[in-house]
Amino acid sequence: EMDDEDCERRRMECLDEMSNLEKQFTDLKDQLYKERLSQVDAKLQEVIAGKAPEYLEPLAALQENMQIRTKVAGIYRELCLESVKNKYECEIQASRQHCESEKLLLYDTVQSELEEKIRRLEEDRHSIDITSELWNDELQSRKKRKDLFSPDKKKPVFSLTFPRPYIVYMLQDLDILEDWTTIRKAMATLGPHRVKPEPPVKLEKHLHSARSEEGRLYYDGEWYGRGQTICIDKKDECPTSAIITTINHDEVWFKRPDGSKSKLYISQLQKGKYSIKHNHN
Repeated sequence: EMDDEDCERRRMECLDEMSNLEKQFTDLKDQLYKERLSQVDAKLQEVIAGKAPEYLEPLAALQENMQIRTKVAGIYRELCLESVKNKYECEIQASRQHCESEKLLLYDTVQSELEEKIRRLEEDRHSIDITSELWNDELQSRKKRKDLFSPDKKKPVFSLTFPRPYIVYMLQDLDILEDWTTIRKAMATLGPHRVKPEPPVKLEKHLHSARSEEGRLYYDGEWYGRGQTICIDKKDECPTSAIITTINHDEVWFKRPDGSKSKLYISQLQKGKYSIKHNHN
């Protein structure tokens, strides 16, 4: 049994002991904090100086990864530049080939038109008989044209055998020539036995059979349609592969592998300037 004084004394001793323990714990905690802070500061200084292993190992991995990616990017850059250069050269070559093809087509077109005009002029020359004197008189009358009612007006020279009424002298010489040309053409059409026999017109022979029927092309016994792959061959040139895109009455449009489009005239196939065949590759 303890009295009140002993209890009070014992309680005070316990309180003093607890205070000492709390003070010791606080001192230890402050000391531990200062030690941890000093360790962190030392590690930070090592990182700043570039000596900490924890910093050097990830840095080495990053630098190695950077070198690999830089090397890959350089190789990719060279490949892209080479690809762009190849595309540029392909475009230049395709443009030149397209230009040469269009030049040849234009030359053939102009040549065909001129040949057609020459043929028509030959037909007119053989079907119309007009003396050179009449044309010379027409040219001279244009240079020396005067007033129609002047007293020194000369009568036009006209080599016809039928009587000449007064109305003839009221016409211009050029009108008379046009009427005379129309009459001779009508006579040649309606009565061939009344005019001089016309020499046969030399027709150009077609070496190959080619024609267009209902959107298809018939050439040397074979039929060709849209979307079919053909091989176009020309003398002194390498064969070219192409795809037919359009077939008209007198021309065939096709597309080359490089994307350029050109056309062939059926007359060129008939004359043998170009030849085509099915490409089964």
